[in-house]
Amino acid sequence: MGFPPAFLLQLLAALVAGGFTTLTASPFELWWLGPVAIGLLYVGLHTLTPAQAALKGWLYGVALFASGTSWVYVSIHDYGYTGVPLAVFLTALFVTILALFFAGTFWLYRRFTSARLAFISFAGAWVLGEVLRTYLFTGFPWLLLGSGFVDSPLAAWAPVGGVYLLSLMVALSGALGAELLLRRQWWTLVPLAAIWLIPLALPQQWTTPADEPTRVALLQGNLPQLLKWTPEGQRTAANTYSELTREVADEVDLIIWPETALPMMETQARPVLERVQANLPPDVALLTGIVQRDEQERYFNSVIGVGDVEGSYQKEHLVPFGEYLPLESILRGAIDFFDLPMSTFTKGATAQTPMQAAGISIGNAICYEIIYPQLVARRAQDSGVIMTVSNDTWFGASIGPHQHLQMARLRGLENGRYVVRATSNGITAIIDPNGQIVERAPQFETTTLTGEFYAMEGLTPFTRLGSWPAWLLAGLMLLPGVVAARATRQA
Repeated sequence: MGFPPAFLLQLLAALVAGGFTTLTASPFELWWLGPVAIGLLYVGLHTLTPAQAALKGWLYGVALFASGTSWVYVSIHDYGYTGVPLAVFLTALFVTILALFFAGTFWLYRRFTSARLAFISFAGAWVLGEVLRTYLFTGFPWLLLGSGFVDSPLAAWAPVGGVYLLSLMVALSGALGAELLLRRQWWTLVPLAAIWLIPLALPQQWTTPADEPTRVALLQGNLPQLLKWTPEGQRTAANTYSELTREVADEVDLIIWPETALPMMETQARPVLERVQANLPPDVALLTGIVQRDEQERYFNSVIGVGDVEGSYQKEHLVPFGEYLPLESILRGAIDFFDLPMSTFTKGATAQTPMQAAGISIGNAICYEIIYPQLVARRAQDSGVIMTVSNDTWFGASIGPHQHLQMARLRGLENGRYVVRATSNGITAIIDPNGQIVERAPQFETTTLTGEFYAMEGLTPFTRLGSWPAWLLAGLMLLPGVVAARATRQA
């Protein structure tokens, strides 16, 4: 028995909406498609059964992740030593599993809420679904709805409530817009106007800069990932970063090398770093990503310093399959992709004090960590600047590095901090407290990006309170629909 034409049209709309959501993010940045995508999902949803709603949500998720995380195939095939058929299968499995988050959200929404005040409960359910995706099974908060709005009129909401408040405003705008266009509900113009006009009255700057800037050099070695961990790759990395450092040592206060810039253990890298330090002016600090190994033979993805530097940082939130292997006893050795170099890391402690370098306090977020709003907000509370080092070589020439940079920009906007971002092959950049790129290095080139940033003082509401207010608001918005549905069932 086939699906009714109206339902098939809704399923098609879900696929289109998934593609539209990808287009809101970098490098496309068509943020205005966000409310359109939500409208396509919202229209007719209350006429579906929970199972039909789940299918609609799942197809949206498939379209979103198939288009928006296509870089997963690049990582698995090009750098994971995996053949095309298996890489396609693993990528498809990744996409279909992630899409289940939307299937679950839509099923729960239809099962437990009423059509009364549906636009409110839908927006609340959407954000709570994003929260679940952020934390369940270590989380994957990539392509959150609000992430594409760093350059939109809604951007001023970010320092108030972070990306989840942005998602809430976009979801609510899409649902209200659908009510306005399809049902001629003219009263919706009032909340729509509030959502889009209130940002004009919000402060444009919540934090204040230090009196003097810090001169920084961000080094981009552009070394081939497949050769990186070979003896030849190690020698090339040491020579490349040493030479790039020598060229800028007299011009800056702080030099930053990217994640695992030297593809070796810290103990192996020490002679190289000592030679570099010997040629640095005494007032210049150097920070670099490195692999540490402790006495218990545990490995840490870390940042350490050379020169006048206090402290170090060990990555807290690791990438599953890339930095540690879930179900290791079963999967290790099954296929080459599960035996990637450096896939046995140990997570660092949650409470780590900021590093001190060049007279400023630095909050670290290594690579993947920059996509976690709460984690970065914790780092920003005691820091004047956010530093993120990354190895985006794993993304190849895909849209992944552009999305990664956009999320780093949003973290700067949320916390009113400069973000200095050093990557192996791009996109290396200096981002200001409004989330705007001040300086940017060309991708896939061996180069040095020099510029200035200011240590910032003060806290945005988001840095101070985190995502909890936005989560609570989403829960409160969901509540009327749940209560109305319960009352209807009891009547």
